[in-house]
Amino acid sequence: MATITASMVKELRERTGLGMMDCKKALAQTSGDMEKAIEDLRKASGLKAAKKASRIAAEGVVLTRIAEEGNYGVILEVNSETDFVARDDNFLHFAEQALGAAYSHKEADIMAILDSGLEDARQALVQKIGENINLRRVERIDINGASNGVVESYIHNGKIGVLIALEGGNETLARDIAMHIAAVNPLVVRAEDIPAEVLAKETEIYAAQARESGKPEKFVDKIIEGRLRKYKAEVSLLDQPFVRDPDSKVGELLAQASAAVIRYVRYEVGEGIEKEEGNFAAEVAAQLAS
Repeated sequence: MATITASMVKELRERTGLGMMDCKKALAQTSGDMEKAIEDLRKASGLKAAKKASRIAAEGVVLTRIAEEGNYGVILEVNSETDFVARDDNFLHFAEQALGAAYSHKEADIMAILDSGLEDARQALVQKIGENINLRRVERIDINGASNGVVESYIHNGKIGVLIALEGGNETLARDIAMHIAAVNPLVVRAEDIPAEVLAKETEIYAAQARESGKPEKFVDKIIEGRLRKYKAEVSLLDQPFVRDPDSKVGELLAQASAAVIRYVRYEVGEGIEKEEGNFAAEVAAQLAS
């Protein structure tokens, strides 16, 4: 008998919009044959599961919740296919339910959150709205071990969210830094945190640019060094000019408050999802014709 892995169940869930147990059972009955499982699920349910397989959910919302004590918080992204649905009250209610489950269970595992009873609500919403709805990702920050730490968040138009933890400082400073991160999107906190492979790639690009410009070879290394120094400052949070006061760097603001960034998480709706370019009018016409 074929081994049914969690990744197989996850894929079938994403392709069909059906529940975990239904997908696991279908895969077991087909010895792991994904396409046969989809076919069987279509026959067994009225949800027309396979029809959702090609529908990409890249719109949605980002939500956060912070504990009153300021020492714990969660951030999550819930996706829909269209921005219209992302503003629908039913969708937003489900997103708040998901946030509540992630917060109360202190859970950052999507499957565990859905297993807490949310999966039935998701399926019902998919049937009611007619769009693919996904709880895409969730992160939590807990700083119970930090006696003077603070967790805060910032949400921009429901589309960009930042969850941040500081050691020292206060809620206002943490929120200001979170707002800066939402706006500027730094790659890392400190320059030394930049992955070696990223620096290697940048070095390769700068070297090619310098040589193509006709600069003498003896100047190439200095050109690369200067451009790398500029790049590090641009992508490192502490070295960036603060978005609300460009005369001050973020690192300087933190130092003035004797504060330091413990960790931050930045979500932007749909980032990393390859969206399909479609003809909306043609799609509506096709749906009416069917």
